[in-house]
Amino acid sequence: MFRRTLPAAALAAGTIAIPAQAQAPAGRLAAVQAAGRIRIGTTGDFNPMTVRDPATREYRGHQIDCAQQLARDMNLRAEFVATDWRTLINGLQADQFDVVMTGTSISVARAMAAAFTLPWGRTGFIPLVRRRDATKFANWDALNARGVTIGTTLGTTMEQFVQQALPNATLRRVESPARDWQELLGGRVDAAMTSVIEAAFLTREYPDLVAIFRDTPRNPIPMAFMAPANDAAWLRFLDTWVTLRIESGFFAEMARKWGLAEA
Repeated sequence: MFRRTLPAAALAAGTIAIPAQAQAPAGRLAAVQAAGRIRIGTTGDFNPMTVRDPATREYRGHQIDCAQQLARDMNLRAEFVATDWRTLINGLQADQFDVVMTGTSISVARAMAAAFTLPWGRTGFIPLVRRRDATKFANWDALNARGVTIGTTLGTTMEQFVQQALPNATLRRVESPARDWQELLGGRVDAAMTSVIEAAFLTREYPDLVAIFRDTPRNPIPMAFMAPANDAAWLRFLDTWVTLRIESGFFAEMARKWGLAEA
């Protein structure tokens, strides 16, 4: 995916050396280098992408590993900034973090207010239901019906998808730190819309949850990191990093480690 021809030396030993620029970097790139750290906005509520341990307050997950690798490649410290899905773009615009690494998928609405890097992966949407309702909905059309309540987390692309693709259903928005699947476990919604990635992990952790329509996921969509819209040089740098790390096999390795390839 996204293959490009690059010098072999750039990929040697699984490391990436960011070449020195002919001119001093400007804007955010210079700012993060001067500060000695890169601020990563992450939600900590999207397993296996980003999870925050309530006891230690430490983050782990696919996106956390990516952030740590980016910081190492830049010889900087990764500083994680807690945020939620509803305020991701507001945080970028308010300069609370330098990049969002939390498992964001690309949407037109988000792209109108923030910049996306080149995609590093792809996902799609499927519904979760309680086990006793596993055969209740025969197909996607059965979900798009009056009397069916579908939960989504406020500010996610799943919320936009349900609004547009399932307009006859009742949409129940859940605001972080609560999650849509918690509403499903509590019996307050008939289904929760989630990503193929998260569904694989939630159904393992909660035996009462079942993912339906696995063979017909909807809304195939690229996943990418999100950056401020007003710094083209910073975005070019992040694009370069994503390209190099795709070529080095890093993202394939992360997909295997965190089960994304299986999902």
